[in-house]
Amino acid sequence: MRRLSLLTRAATAVGLVALITAVYVRVVSANPTTVALSYLIAILLIATWWGIAEATVASLAAVLCFNFFFLPPIGTLTIADPQNWVALLAFLITAVVTSQLSGRAQRRNLEAAERQRDLEHLYALSRSLLLSETGLSLPAGIAQRIAETFELPAVALFDQQTDVIAQGGISELRHIEPRLRDVARSAVAVHEPEGHVVVPIRLGGAPIGSLAVTGKLHETVIQSIANLAAIGLERARGHEAAARAEAAHRSSELRAAMLDAMAHEFKTPLTSMKAASGDLLSHMLPGGRDRELVDIIAEEVDRLQGLVSDAVKMVRIDSGDFVVRRERHHLAAIVRSTIVRLGPRLDGHPVINSVPDDFLVDADRDLLDLALSQLLDNAVKYSPPTSRIEITAAGGGRGGPGGSNGERSEIAVRNSGPPIPEREQARVFERFYRGAEARRVPGSGMGLAIVQHIAQAHGGEATVSSGPDVGVEFTLSLPRGGATR
Repeated sequence: MRRLSLLTRAATAVGLVALITAVYVRVVSANPTTVALSYLIAILLIATWWGIAEATVASLAAVLCFNFFFLPPIGTLTIADPQNWVALLAFLITAVVTSQLSGRAQRRNLEAAERQRDLEHLYALSRSLLLSETGLSLPAGIAQRIAETFELPAVALFDQQTDVIAQGGISELRHIEPRLRDVARSAVAVHEPEGHVVVPIRLGGAPIGSLAVTGKLHETVIQSIANLAAIGLERARGHEAAARAEAAHRSSELRAAMLDAMAHEFKTPLTSMKAASGDLLSHMLPGGRDRELVDIIAEEVDRLQGLVSDAVKMVRIDSGDFVVRRERHHLAAIVRSTIVRLGPRLDGHPVINSVPDDFLVDADRDLLDLALSQLLDNAVKYSPPTSRIEITAAGGGRGGPGGSNGERSEIAVRNSGPPIPEREQARVFERFYRGAEARRVPGSGMGLAIVQHIAQAHGGEATVSSGPDVGVEFTLSLPRGGATR
């Protein structure tokens, strides 16, 4: 089909030269210079329209016609006269130069059209990946969208994080998996003999996968596709993380709601038991065994009520369902009330309150009380029986009506329990994490995580230090300033 089209164009070029010749031979009488210029114009148009092959054919036909019909001796084909050589050379030069210029312009137009088409496809792909539903941003969806947008027969995409290889298009790239993994590791593009190109997918300069395509695309376009694929993969991961966070949030809300209901169910009989024990105590004489038993019941009821209240608070803090109301307080008073409230839960451990009476702290009183309760409970669980627990304070919280915003108050709870290995110290504040020693003691692994949540909600942090000679010390570091009172 291409050859027939070329022959047709060449015949049309010869016909145009023949038409000009016939006009000047039979209709219009003109001198050789006018005829030569007419031929040159025709060759110029043919070169512009079609190219060098058709223009060369027209140049040869024009030389023959010009020689035979217009240069003496008329009616003979001779090139002895130098004019014939000049005419032939002029026609050929015109054909070559014009066709080259025309071909260059056509190539530029084609390249511009290809670039425009590639830009349109890249734009369509970016919209498809960025505006699609969550599921379409997964590797399989990205590979299929690339194949459909650029009309490629085969596309393969490798996600290094999930170790997933997805393919798109009407055909399949066979045995491409090892090459995709190699390119993802080396971050170097590869041109395969089979005709497909494998390029790395980078995000922030680091390879996160690779892309293989089959089709006539410039490598820069393929790399642009890989960049869009990286955005699509990252977007999918963001959606998955958001979905997990939402699921965790809803799970925490559900736990909080269930615990609220359970707390209500617990508090109703506990309140009745407290009232009943209080009524019994009011009618008993001191010193009797029965009164001692009722005292134990009353104390344990108080302990259960405190445990239920703390459990509800912990679940709400874990789910993020709380508000920090920072006010300025005397820390020693909060410590004293916490120690009194815990009472029997201290299990005979003497708690030394070494906080100065004039030490001020900017915090939510209830949340700080809960954090101290968790630290004291942790100290009771993991330190030797009847061993001493000490609470100290340091930093910019002494006396006066306030301090600068740059100061911090540090509240430390120290016990003489076994040292925490250094490899575990960085993880003790993680939810549900329990070290080798901690697994021997009943617990949920939530207490220290709640302490960290409370510290961070105040703009501070919780830390731990431990050693054979110093035992274990947990420190709450809270910023000064920002109090509402």
